[in-house]
Amino acid sequence: MNFTRFEHINVACQDIDTTKKFYQTLFPDWYVRAEGISNEGDRWIHFGNDQFYLALNNCPEQKRVHHIYENIGINHVGFVIKDGEAMQKLLDKEDIEYYTMSAPETKHRIYVTDPDGNEIELVEYQPDYALK
Repeated sequence: MNFTRFEHINVACQDIDTTKKFYQTLFPDWYVRAEGISNEGDRWIHFGNDQFYLALNNCPEQKRVHHIYENIGINHVGFVIKDGEAMQKLLDKEDIEYYTMSAPETKHRIYVTDPDGNEIELVEYQPDYALK
């Protein structure tokens, strides 16, 4: 089998509009690619760009069961960004909490948690890092 690209991540949301607004703040060039109503009557949105999207599913009655870094499962999803300093200024302006870490290959590693408790890493690599 040939893998061509990573297409999407499916995310259950307590409030789809709040989650969409959060990701729109991080990635202002993203847009709604498609949207509709599931067979169960809940809203869904494909939110991203031509290369990748988040499949957001409105699930207001569901509760989070996985605790990141405490259970088996996905702990965070990483996105490469162009300008870590600009991202930190945006997060500060929007009062979005974050923490940072460092590594030799990165210029910035910024971690935020979305409204549904999913951790996101925003990483800017050093210009000379070969595996970015």
